[in-house]
Amino acid sequence: MPFDAALERGLGGLPDADRRLCHELAAGVLRSGEALDAILAPLLRRGLDHTDPSVLEILRLGAYQIRKLDRIPPHAAVATAVALTRERIGERQTGFVNAVLRRVSRAPVSPPPGLDLATRTSHPEWLVARWLERFGPDQTEALLAWNNSHPPLVVQPTSGDVDALAARFEAAGVRSFPAPYGAGLVLEETHPERLPGYDTGAFYVQDPAQSLVVRFAAVPPGATVIDACAAPGGKTIGLARTAGLVIATDLARRRLTRLRENLARTGRQNVAVIHADALQPPVAAADVVLLDAPCLGTGTFARHPDARLRVRPEALERLVAQQAALLDALADRVRPGGVLCYATCSLEEEENTLQVDRFLARHPAFRRAAIEGMDVPRNAVGDLTVLPQRDGMDGAYAARLVRDETGG
Repeated sequence: MPFDAALERGLGGLPDADRRLCHELAAGVLRSGEALDAILAPLLRRGLDHTDPSVLEILRLGAYQIRKLDRIPPHAAVATAVALTRERIGERQTGFVNAVLRRVSRAPVSPPPGLDLATRTSHPEWLVARWLERFGPDQTEALLAWNNSHPPLVVQPTSGDVDALAARFEAAGVRSFPAPYGAGLVLEETHPERLPGYDTGAFYVQDPAQSLVVRFAAVPPGATVIDACAAPGGKTIGLARTAGLVIATDLARRRLTRLRENLARTGRQNVAVIHADALQPPVAAADVVLLDAPCLGTGTFARHPDARLRVRPEALERLVAQQAALLDALADRVRPGGVLCYATCSLEEEENTLQVDRFLARHPAFRRAAIEGMDVPRNAVGDLTVLPQRDGMDGAYAARLVRDETGG
C-alpha cells in the first residue's frame, strides 16, 4: 500500500496536531532509515539482523525523535518508545529498548565516521552511484538533500489564472506565493480541504512539475485528447482547461474512483473516464495523446519517501520495456499532424531521453516538436527536464512528438 494511503487509513481519527506529528515521524523514519540503522547497529549486541523487527521499528522511531526532532526532549522520546514496546510487544523488551535509546541520546550527534553518502542519506547505493556519475558530487548531494526535505503544498487553479486564485486566498487571509516558472501556488497550509474554494473545485493539488508537463503538451483549444494512465487525474484536469474532450483511461479501478472524485469536485464536464488498458486503447484516434508512463519515480522521493525502498535495477529494466510497449501501442492513436506527449516522473535517462530516441528510431513518422519560447526547463534536445536540485520541485520529464501530416 502506498505511504499516503497507509497513513490516511491509520491516522484518520486523530486530531490535527497528532496527525501532523505522526506524518512527520513516519515519513522521517522512511527518509532516514539507513542512517538510523547506522546509529543503532553498534548499540545492538546481536546486530540489526537478529533484532526483533517490531522492536527495531520502535528503536528507529525513538532514534529519529532523539536525533532529528528538537521539539521532543530525549527523555520523552525514550519514555514513549518504552510505553509503545510495552503495549505492542510486551514487558520483556522494555528494558532493552530503554537501554538502547538512552545510549542513542548520549552518543555523539554527528553521523558515525566512515558512513558513505548513500547510507548517510538513506538512498539505494546503486542509485546514488548513477547520480554521482551523471550529476557530479555537488548536485547529487543537493538532490539527496531535497529528497530528504518536506515538499510544500502546491495547488493549481481549475479555471482562471494563478493570480486570481492568489487574490482569493489573500482575501481569506491565506498566504501563498508563486511556484517556480509560475506553475501553481505554494501554500503554508497543509490541509487543502480547509482552503477557500476547495468545496467548489476552484483548485486542485498538483506539484509544479506535473503542471509543467501539461503546459509543455500545449493542447490546442477544442482538441480531443487521450490521457492514458490518467489516474488520479491532476493532468486530466489541466488538459481539460483547453481541450474539447479528454478521454481519461486507466487500468486500476481503485485509482479511477479517485479520478472520478477529483473530476466531480472540480466540475469538469468535458472528461470521459474509461476503465481500459493503455496497451489496447479504446479510442480510434485523437489530436493529442498523453502517456504519463509508469516509471521508477525517482523524481518524487521527497513526496513519496517509501518509494526509494522499492526501486531496484531490475525494476528499471522492466519499466523501460513496459514504456516502450505503451508508446508503440499509442502511436497509431495519434491523428496525422497530432501530438504524442510522453512523460515520466523519473530522473533516469533510460526512461526519458533514451526511451524517446529509441521510439523515434522505430517510428520515423514522428519528430520532436517542442513549442519555441515556452518558459520551461529543457534538456539539450528540447525536452522538458525538471531536476529537483536545480528547479525546486519534483523531477519530471516530457517529450512532445508530432506525427507527420501524411500519418507515416
